[in-house]
Amino acid sequence: MTRQELAKKIYDVAHLTGEFKLRSGQVSNEYFDKYRFEAQPHLLREIAKQMAPLIPPGTEVLAGLEMGGIPIATALSLETGLPVAFIRKEAKEYGTCQFAEGYDLKGKKVCVVEDVVTTGGQVVISTQDIRSLGAQVEHVLCVIHRGPQFPEPKLTEVGLTLTPLFKKSDF
Repeated sequence: MTRQELAKKIYDVAHLTGEFKLRSGQVSNEYFDKYRFEAQPHLLREIAKQMAPLIPPGTEVLAGLEMGGIPIATALSLETGLPVAFIRKEAKEYGTCQFAEGYDLKGKKVCVVEDVVTTGGQVVISTQDIRSLGAQVEHVLCVIHRGPQFPEPKLTEVGLTLTPLFKKSDF
């Protein structure tokens, strides 16, 4: 499947119109419901195939952000053989009480994986958490960057480079 064909399929499945409040607090008249493309194996597999070459050289671990980044990171892990960690928004209050589950991140070169990024607010918060574990984080991959600015200022300020598979203008 070509990149353009994948973009059309994602758009057809996941693009909604109406009034939507985004995580950033912004209100939008369009929305990409990432769960609609993440729930379809043929699309998730193709997304992983097309995102795999975007993983920076030297990456040792993929870090999927709760909740939408986790299926993308898992698909990328299956495609590339790289281990994956699952990053919660908050540490769980039982068991191991961790916010990072799965692969140990200490001292590792980690690439954060997200589904849709608008301003990068949650990416910044999660990156700070990951870095507090001793991980090196400089890169973020996402399926869709829907924000108005590129590069995303919030991410640049904390030393992150965002690489989207698609920008809003690709649709």
